[in-house]
Amino acid sequence: MKESGQLNIRKATRDDVPLLMEFIRELSDYEKMSDEVQTTEALLDKNLFGSDPKAAALIGYLNSEPVCFAVYFFNFSTFLAKPGLYLEDLFVKPVFRGRGFGKAMLSHLAKIAVKNDCGRFEWAVLDWNKPAIQFYRRLGAKPMYEWTIFRLTGHDLDHLGGKD
Repeated sequence: MKESGQLNIRKATRDDVPLLMEFIRELSDYEKMSDEVQTTEALLDKNLFGSDPKAAALIGYLNSEPVCFAVYFFNFSTFLAKPGLYLEDLFVKPVFRGRGFGKAMLSHLAKIAVKNDCGRFEWAVLDWNKPAIQFYRRLGAKPMYEWTIFRLTGHDLDHLGGKD
């Protein structure tokens, strides 16, 4: 476990899958996206802790209480010819916000990026989440206004991928 002030951060393990599900439900409620969650414990187990993990998770504890989590994975920049670290989700329980725990998690992730010689550390934020946007700007993060994220899901993804 890595200490960061009062926050202890550790990599999640297979035993943490139920806790990760709880965090994902809380995050989806906060983001007003509960109806979009299709995550199951089995999928988390397979894709985070199976034989070919696709991502990794961190959990932050205050004493023995889990207060925050992050899910991240590595991507690749052809322009830099280096890996990048992409933060998929970061969530601090509302009652624990304003105590530096989000910054501690981001700092921990930045250290992982530096250790892995990443050229970038990126994430997306919902445009209505003004407190998060202000927080990220204070850390020195810059919005990428000239980029638009595109996404294929469900039937459209299956169709383009030749599944149907």
